[in-house]
Amino acid sequence: MHVTQSDSAPPAGPAHLDLNLLLALDVLLEEQSVGGAARRLHLSEPATSRTLGRIRKALGDPVLVRAGRQMVPTPHALAIRAEVSAIVERARTLFLAGRAVDLRTVSRTFGVLGHDALAAAFAPALLARAAAEAPGVRIRFLAESHVDAPSLREGVADLEVGVIDSTLPEVRVEHLHEEWMLGVVRAGHPLLEGELTPRRFAEEADHITVSRRGRLSGPVDDALAGLGLRRRVVGSVGTFLASLFTVRGTDLVGLIAGWTRPQAEALGLVTFPVPLDLPPLRLGLAWHPRHEADPVHAWLRGCVRELMARAAHPDGCDGGGR
Repeated sequence: MHVTQSDSAPPAGPAHLDLNLLLALDVLLEEQSVGGAARRLHLSEPATSRTLGRIRKALGDPVLVRAGRQMVPTPHALAIRAEVSAIVERARTLFLAGRAVDLRTVSRTFGVLGHDALAAAFAPALLARAAAEAPGVRIRFLAESHVDAPSLREGVADLEVGVIDSTLPEVRVEHLHEEWMLGVVRAGHPLLEGELTPRRFAEEADHITVSRRGRLSGPVDDALAGLGLRRRVVGSVGTFLASLFTVRGTDLVGLIAGWTRPQAEALGLVTFPVPLDLPPLRLGLAWHPRHEADPVHAWLRGCVRELMARAAHPDGCDGGGR
């Protein structure tokens, strides 16, 4: 879909609805920049500025306002952003349905929501594949928030990856595989010597947790409590990478998912099986049904699915899947 601009464009308003304005509005709200939107829309900046003026007149709202050197959306623009994105997405699907798509001609931006370990583990390979197969596709890796929000429904994110805990009935969820937690410590840590029992794991070292909400306990503590044991958690950090650098410079014990082991080992850290009966991590994908028939979104899902399968089966299993 492309926007065209001419001096004879009809006035914006209910009687002269220009659907190109929806596409322009979607891009403007995503870029929050006239220059950035102009490049995406293949227009000049003056033409894009005139389009923004028409959008403002049609909506009766400034849409984007100057804040220092940047432009920020108005409250009304924020309120309609998800609906605008959904309408544009449905239009794309309508015109693309039933025919092959040349990925090299696609210009799209996708938001992928997940734990920061997701970007650390898969961003290099996913961005490289996009550059090779769909150079017009950009991917924003979005961090999980400390508060739960319907990011897929609202269009903030296009795909969620990881442990999916959404309970929204309309969200599509695809289970991929199960992973297990591993302990992680610096090289030469005392816990690496001799047999590691639950008691040694709990009592011979202090621990650090990773929690977007700052929680200091979790399934490990429940498992230890069932054995009459308790570990000492001295702190919590909000990101996976922060925990790895903290572990590397201390005698603290951290936890990671199995598929992030290469990132830990790249920092010279050592992983080990946790000597407890812990519940598995059910990894999967989630997306809103408005993307179900979108061939470009399906391509993105396939890319992430293959990368996750490779991480789960590094010896060459393709993981199957749709």
